[in-house]
Amino acid sequence: MVLLNIYSISHFIIWSTAGRFIRTNWPLFFLLSIGWEALELLLPFEFAVEDWGNKCMDLIVNTLGYFLGSRMRYDALIGQISNTTSQNQPGP
Repeated sequence: MVLLNIYSISHFIIWSTAGRFIRTNWPLFFLLSIGWEALELLLPFEFAVEDWGNKCMDLIVNTLGYFLGSRMRYDALIGQISNTTSQNQPGP
C-alpha cells in the first residue's frame, strides 16, 4: 500500500497555489477537496484508481498545501502593511 505517489506532489502544488492566490475560505476548500476525492471514485481513468489510504493521505496533503499557501498570503500582506507604515513615518 502506497500512501504517497507522484500525484500527491501535484495535489500539494495545486492547493498551495490556491491558498496563496485565490481568496477563499476553509469550508469551500474542504468541500472542493473532499468533492474531488469523491469524484475520483467515479472517474474511469488510471490516475483516479487509488486505495483508501492514499485517498486519506491526499486529503492530508491538500490541507497542508492549502494551509501553507494561505499562510504565505497572510505573511505577504503583513509585509506590505509594515513596508507602507514604515514609509509614512517621519525621518530623523
